[in-house]
Amino acid sequence: MKKIFTPLILSILIFGNCTNKSNQNAEVQTDTLTQTNTEMQKKINEYAVVKLSTDLSSLTVNERKMLPLLLDVAKIMDDIFWLERIGNKEEFLNKITDEATKKFALINYGPWDNLDGNKSFINGYGVKAAGAFFYPEDMTKEEFEKFESPDKTSLYTVIRRKEDKSLYTIPYHEFFKEKIAQAVDLINQAAVLAEDAGLKKYLELRAKALQTDDYFESDIAWMSMKTNTIDFVVGPIENYEDELFGYKAAHESFLLLKDKEWSKKLEKFAALLPELQTKLPVESKYKAEKPGSDSDLGVYYTLYYAGDCNAGGKTIAINLPNDEKVQLQKGTRKLQLKNSMLAKFDKMVLPISNVLIDESQRQYIKFDSFFENVMFHEVGHGLGIKNTLTKKGTVRDALKEQYSAIEEAKADLMGLFLVDKLNEMGQLPDCDLKNNYATFMAGIFRSVRFGAASAHGKANMITFYYFEQVGAFTRNETTGLYSVNFDKMKEAVASMTEKILTIQGDGNYDAIKSWIATDGIVKESLQKDLDKLATAGIPKDIVFEQGNEALGL
Repeated sequence: MKKIFTPLILSILIFGNCTNKSNQNAEVQTDTLTQTNTEMQKKINEYAVVKLSTDLSSLTVNERKMLPLLLDVAKIMDDIFWLERIGNKEEFLNKITDEATKKFALINYGPWDNLDGNKSFINGYGVKAAGAFFYPEDMTKEEFEKFESPDKTSLYTVIRRKEDKSLYTIPYHEFFKEKIAQAVDLINQAAVLAEDAGLKKYLELRAKALQTDDYFESDIAWMSMKTNTIDFVVGPIENYEDELFGYKAAHESFLLLKDKEWSKKLEKFAALLPELQTKLPVESKYKAEKPGSDSDLGVYYTLYYAGDCNAGGKTIAINLPNDEKVQLQKGTRKLQLKNSMLAKFDKMVLPISNVLIDESQRQYIKFDSFFENVMFHEVGHGLGIKNTLTKKGTVRDALKEQYSAIEEAKADLMGLFLVDKLNEMGQLPDCDLKNNYATFMAGIFRSVRFGAASAHGKANMITFYYFEQVGAFTRNETTGLYSVNFDKMKEAVASMTEKILTIQGDGNYDAIKSWIATDGIVKESLQKDLDKLATAGIPKDIVFEQGNEALGL
């Protein structure tokens, strides 16, 4: 671990015998402290505070007893993510003397600003290691490529050095053995209380999976749950944190409460996935795979975020499992996090539209359209192609560290494409595409603010510049306001979807790397518009008041 130097050293002022010079030094240090506090507070204010609470009256006695157990498991996942991101959490935090800086560090799980390109905001830290703590800090890509090990690219191993400096792998269940044991015990206690058969089976299998790093059976069990009220996503899930190769999954957890009434309304869309796959705007060979027909859509209230999903920008929808074998056999589950989604719409999307979208089109910015765009974004993840046509393995493996960003861009575009197709099929009869397109445009500015360190941020940057090049929107040079060209945006959605699916199917790593290097950045003109949002005091994202007290447990 790197050495850390506290940003400020506070003087102890002893009145009486102190000289004028020492008083002057004290004043300078106090001024510096005030300035640092002010700067940190500005950064903290970029996050709107949202309390995660909802009506728990529908829960049974046993379900209420399960919640504290699952909350404790989530907190353990949080502890593990700290180890993956920075190392020793307590050692890191204890060396920060300024409370505002410490608070911002807690939001970011370390000294790097997630929404500002992972820039360090604490003296003594340089650029965030691309491989986080999954790999030795001094390991090169070339060294890794030469390293012979059957599980070096596994989602669930860390890479370390032996005394002779050679590399070796350690499975997660061994590396995090003590914390995993604690989590497994708590999950098994919750499983005993579970009254829903599907939830009970999933929890029992998930506990075993955490001890073996084999998640297939528990993923299948999670996909098979249909009547549960409580849902619990737990374990090493996404690979955004590994920006070196995109191989390693980071730990996280969501504790969720199902909105059964809203979920029932969405069931019909899951059955349409095989048909929607055939309608994709790409050559037949790139859509020959058949998505699993057991996918489902659900609406949930989020009760707790922990670990990777809680760092910086917050997830508002979930599409899992990521395992391509599970996806082809069973599909995926797409969970819409309604309370988090509504918070982002109210606190960010609407205010952004009032600053950057032309007045004549603000009438089209609607929550229902935001909800649809996000929902079908998640559906879009499950469509397309999972295995390359060029014998380069899975798309994820072939595109390496570039995969996450281009997959998010694919899902964004696919979401809009699917809304259009479902409208044509009569499945969304009340849908006005103008609402979806204008709301998506405002949403681009929301997501671009996540920065180039975020897969979602880069995805929206390349989409923004592609749309700009093909005239899907115009910007009034006098007012600085944006207007969507609805016909050209429809064409752009189809053509960009085709481009991405082709690159994915070919496993064309060089093409995607070049594209993201060119357009996965905030250029000068776009930065000026983002500065307007900062000046207007519009939050970049949300941070939660959450846990037992927020839920009234």
